[in-house]
Amino acid sequence: MAEQSIQTWDAELYDSHLGFVAEYGRDVVGLLRPKPGERILDLGCGTGDLTKELADLGAEPFGIDLSPAMIEKARQKCPELAFSVENAETFRAAEPFDAVFSNAALHWMKHPDLVAETIRLALRPGGRFAAEFGGKGNVETIIHGMQTVLARYGIDAAKRNPWYFPSIGEYSSLLERHGFTVQFAVHFHRPTPLRDGERGTVALVDQFWR
Repeated sequence: MAEQSIQTWDAELYDSHLGFVAEYGRDVVGLLRPKPGERILDLGCGTGDLTKELADLGAEPFGIDLSPAMIEKARQKCPELAFSVENAETFRAAEPFDAVFSNAALHWMKHPDLVAETIRLALRPGGRFAAEFGGKGNVETIIHGMQTVLARYGIDAAKRNPWYFPSIGEYSSLLERHGFTVQFAVHFHRPTPLRDGERGTVALVDQFWR
């Protein structure tokens, strides 16, 4: 079984400089259409902002994330909700969920077949899965810049790239292999200006490529 290394996250930096991640994820909550009383797994919940939104809509969410710092922050912000440090590649639910929700997390999981199996096993028959994550070509300028700079020091940045950015065809095919019926998928262009100019770029690289 492949192991996923724990990414070192700064939860305070994430909330203060990268809050747009949760803001954009609210569209995915609408896509999921959570119903009161539904048990929903929030896969890669971060600091819990959207887990709280699911609860506010009447659902019973359970948030998991690989980062202990993120889970600790989520528990501080939402002590009434359930969170756990878990690896999405190996997590197995004790009871099935009505839905699985994920925002801006799947592109961190570089063994997508294992994650798809986790999601399938977590869902009850007829359950649904709604997610948003980075697609092919995402943050390409930053990745190219990092590769260019690190190459000057003889470092292969491709091996250190922490992200998995598939095309719609690649990810839809993967889900279908695991028994999902893909009803809606879109690859959309969403330029995202970083806060604080160059300092925002430094914050992004420091957080996401540490």
